[in-house]
Amino acid sequence: MAAPKKGRRPAGGQSRPGRALALILIAMVALTGGMFWSGHTTPRLGIDLAGGTSITLKAKAEPGKEDAVNETNMNTAVGIIDRRVNGLGVSEAEVQTQGRENIIVNIPRGVDEKQAREQVGTTAQLHFRPVLTWAPSGPVTPTPSGSPTPSGSTTPSAGSSASPSATSTTSAGQGASATPSAGATQGRAVSDALKKAPSPGATGTPGATTSPDASKSPNPTATTTPPADAANAKLEQQFAALDCTPKAGKAGDKKVVPNPARSVPPEQPTVACGQEGDAKYLLGPAEVDGKDVDDAQGVFDQQRGMWIVNMEFTSEGAKKFSKITSKLSQQQEPQNQFAIVLDGEVVSAPSVRTTLSANAEISGSFTQQSAQDLGNILSYGALPLSFDTQSVDTVTPALGSEQLEAGLIAGAIGLALVVIYLVVYYRGLSLIALLSLAASAILTYTIMSLLGPAIGFALNLPAVCGAIVAIGITADSFIVYFERIRDEIREGRTLRPAVERAWPRARRTILVSDFVSFLAAAVLFAVTVGKVQGFAFTLGLTTLLDVVVVFLFTKPLMTMLARTKFFGEGHAWSGLDPKRLGAKPPLRRSRRVSAPAAGSVDPKEA
Repeated sequence: MAAPKKGRRPAGGQSRPGRALALILIAMVALTGGMFWSGHTTPRLGIDLAGGTSITLKAKAEPGKEDAVNETNMNTAVGIIDRRVNGLGVSEAEVQTQGRENIIVNIPRGVDEKQAREQVGTTAQLHFRPVLTWAPSGPVTPTPSGSPTPSGSTTPSAGSSASPSATSTTSAGQGASATPSAGATQGRAVSDALKKAPSPGATGTPGATTSPDASKSPNPTATTTPPADAANAKLEQQFAALDCTPKAGKAGDKKVVPNPARSVPPEQPTVACGQEGDAKYLLGPAEVDGKDVDDAQGVFDQQRGMWIVNMEFTSEGAKKFSKITSKLSQQQEPQNQFAIVLDGEVVSAPSVRTTLSANAEISGSFTQQSAQDLGNILSYGALPLSFDTQSVDTVTPALGSEQLEAGLIAGAIGLALVVIYLVVYYRGLSLIALLSLAASAILTYTIMSLLGPAIGFALNLPAVCGAIVAIGITADSFIVYFERIRDEIREGRTLRPAVERAWPRARRTILVSDFVSFLAAAVLFAVTVGKVQGFAFTLGLTTLLDVVVVFLFTKPLMTMLARTKFFGEGHAWSGLDPKRLGAKPPLRRSRRVSAPAAGSVDPKEA
């Protein structure tokens, strides 16, 4: 018989199992090290385990405008709701879309449920307010004299209505039209600006004040009444004391910008912060409402080579916008600016250079993303998009801890039953199965811990159920392989050839089984909303890890242990004892024994 060629091995064999084992061990060490290095040594817990409020919102559109519910507007709504939740002073909230028309808001414990529902369940409020004055973020002591000296100006583009400066930034990354000089005081600027503003509760534009008796005070610049003086003094104090510097949230990983203007009626002047907290504004009454905007979008101007935002107004909105821009264009900076205020925050404050009506353009130091974001915000205020609250689930910390404890107990019971079955039925082979389960558990735990800060993954109760189900799926892969090996031994083969011959058939079965499980998890994740997605995500993750563990850990480990005396010679406690398995002689040997000798007569023929 010719000797086998050097390097040849049975089909499905693994010549160097040590490499595969080393690879997966390095991966486990790296993941574990990354977990401790990042400081996230435990998975993030969902609302149902840690306690808090989970709100499910469903978008709706007016009849005939169903196309308003689209990905762009849903993402804009997520950003708006996220800023609202931040305004509650929390930093661990999660706001994300699920499906085509749903938004899930998870708010951790410590936040009033009623207040949270009011914040996330209302439609965004967008207004255009004239800027009376502005200053860098931070409180100051007002002085009777002195004013900020604007430095720098903008050059309006042809036909544009507003042009944020490229030399200084305000909220949302857009530039401001003026920058106060260092050390300038705010007292006189605020006082002068308030004299031009209407009294609280009155409507109008900067440059006109009201009097209790118009016939006695025909002059539009007449001195305001004492109530207006008191209101202006209060606004002056608020503006001077306002500190828009972002504050660290509870977890220290997200900044919260103060928002004092959220609850102020649009017909009253107010103070407001920039969206990024880098500036504060004194604003007049709202002149244009967000619903007056017919369309807005960020586009790239080929001629000028820059990103701009185009706005189109409704017929009523065009009249309002023409009226206010005609007045603002005659003012000096910063009184020629109008602030785009979304939910009480100034997202942009461009300068007005000329009177405009139905169409307007905002240009400046925009990037593609910032231009498109501003266009979406402006469009969102005009779109007939609102939300219905589908469900509100509130879980106390005590109930959450009880549910987590119950889930862990259920998982421990399931794992214990699997271990008992493996030890009783497979004996020594159970060692391989248990080590494989341990490797799978380490990979699952470290990946879940790292996915929390990476993508916001939170382990909820359905996800714990998915992990429990995964124990059975993972154990099933080991059983398939072990049974294939035992079948080969029953056919009369020794362990080492049996291990290699069993692998190709077991591999196909394992891959098909895991593919079906992963497909079910993927479909479930795609079509469901809410906590069920946690179950689907965990099931899909553990299914993928099952394939990794079986290929890179279980099979190489089985190959190496097959070379040992305990397993290779079929010890009674190895789980591979040929006698206990009822092994029969090889098929070729039985043929030689039963074949009649040459020249003999078969008894049946005789």
